[in-house]
Amino acid sequence: MTWLDWAALVLFFICWLGYGPLLKLLARGSGSLNDDMLTVRQAWMTAMTHREMRLLDSQLLGHSINSGSFFASSNLLLIAAVGGILFGGQGALEGFASVGAEDVPIQLLEAKLALVLVCLARGLLDFIWSIRQMNYALALIGAAPEVHTEHDKVAFGKATADVLNPALSAFSQGVRGYYFALAAAAWLFGPLWLALGVASAFSLLVWRQAGSPAARAIRTAKRLLDANTTP
Repeated sequence: MTWLDWAALVLFFICWLGYGPLLKLLARGSGSLNDDMLTVRQAWMTAMTHREMRLLDSQLLGHSINSGSFFASSNLLLIAAVGGILFGGQGALEGFASVGAEDVPIQLLEAKLALVLVCLARGLLDFIWSIRQMNYALALIGAAPEVHTEHDKVAFGKATADVLNPALSAFSQGVRGYYFALAAAAWLFGPLWLALGVASAFSLLVWRQAGSPAARAIRTAKRLLDANTTP
């Protein structure tokens, strides 16, 4: 590999593995959508404990589980496609290289495909763990007791939110894997394309978390929820 390949690869891993801390640093003034959603889900689970019929809550969470299952299935198909090329032998790699990828040694081409495969595999594991945790949260909603004190309702809602929030955070990490898998795929056309892909994916993710209309709307909702829960 050239020094450009190494430099682009270092940038990739900094942005991919350090996304969380970098996002907190860049969005420390306004906050991020993911952090604001922690408060929103906490309020949702607290409101759930005050309802006699919790069918709506279970249906909403069931929709999230279906979304996670869809993404996990799609991810598995992509892994099979990339793995089929990577482990399909010399002929498969040479045939793939002939469709427009950068002319590089087969070993480097394998490394580029392996990077895409690693991104997708990590995303698949995130989706699987997300689905499992959402099922745990669904069980907690179904098992929510008819508590009568406000303290107990808030405590049970917090316990359920402490399961739901990591579940949906893992779902977000899985979706993020698609962005970085696309950036990794750009490496097939050269190191400069990898650097451009990483910068584009990272910038888009940060904007959606901190500056998008959805982020601003959720930020406003969070302030209203905080105001309503302040004694």
